[in-house]
Amino acid sequence: MSDRLVLLGTKGGPAIRPGGPWPTSTLLELGGRTMVIDCGLGVTRGLTDAGLSLKALDLVFVTHPHSDHVLELGALIHTAWTAGLATPVTVFGPAGMNRYWQSFVQALEFDIETRIADEGRPDLREMVEIVEFGEGDVLRDAGLSVTALRVDHPPVTDCFALRFEHAGRSVVFSADTAFFPPLAEFARGAGILLHEAMLEQGVERLVARTGNGARLREHLMASHSLAGEAGTIAARAGVGRLVLNHLIPADDPEIGETDWIEAVRKTWSGPLTIGHDGLVVAIEGDSARIREDWHETGDT
Repeated sequence: MSDRLVLLGTKGGPAIRPGGPWPTSTLLELGGRTMVIDCGLGVTRGLTDAGLSLKALDLVFVTHPHSDHVLELGALIHTAWTAGLATPVTVFGPAGMNRYWQSFVQALEFDIETRIADEGRPDLREMVEIVEFGEGDVLRDAGLSVTALRVDHPPVTDCFALRFEHAGRSVVFSADTAFFPPLAEFARGAGILLHEAMLEQGVERLVARTGNGARLREHLMASHSLAGEAGTIAARAGVGRLVLNHLIPADDPEIGETDWIEAVRKTWSGPLTIGHDGLVVAIEGDSARIREDWHETGDT
């Protein structure tokens, strides 16, 4: 299995609109492990469209409990179970993740028990291990290491950037965060930095369309990073490539890829990818040498 990063959903925020992108979720295949990072709405379809057998579900990581990162976690695992999943799945997430899972299986109790009795399936409730983590080491297993850094995403306290490393290759996810200088050291020398990004001119139009515009604008500016700030982190960290993700706004017809590029180029001159649903980044050779490709994702 080749190492690759697949952007399944690239939109910041939980709302979806006709023909628009899906909320945040990503597939990372690294060192022979299959990992899903965040489970926004659409993650299950995105994974199958990326060619992944749901029976191969292995490790899941949730950066924080906002709905656009966790809404479809339970549904993903349950759907994989109905597709024939027979091996354990480990879910890593911040405090409260175990409560989420227990609430989900309680809500689906009738279906789970019916399928165990009627279809001979293993008990889903015994197949999932929930590991709640804080800052520092999250996982070390067979050459794969995952570490976490608490970032600045008010009012959420437990929001974590994640760094994945295997055999000299490294991928860092910023999670949702305001401009956070310590993230540069955390991402130092990474082959790929996947960082959230926001365009201020798009934010103004976004809040103008909502009934709580002033309050929403206050939240966005306090809790997220402008595209140029993402570029600053990438430059300070000396990463191999910056990939913009969790775009705000991601579905404004007046904003195109050139607008994102122009904003980032003020602070970052290195290799740059503007995320789109279904974009595949194949990691080849060392971690900084990659090939971008498109993967057809159907309705996504």
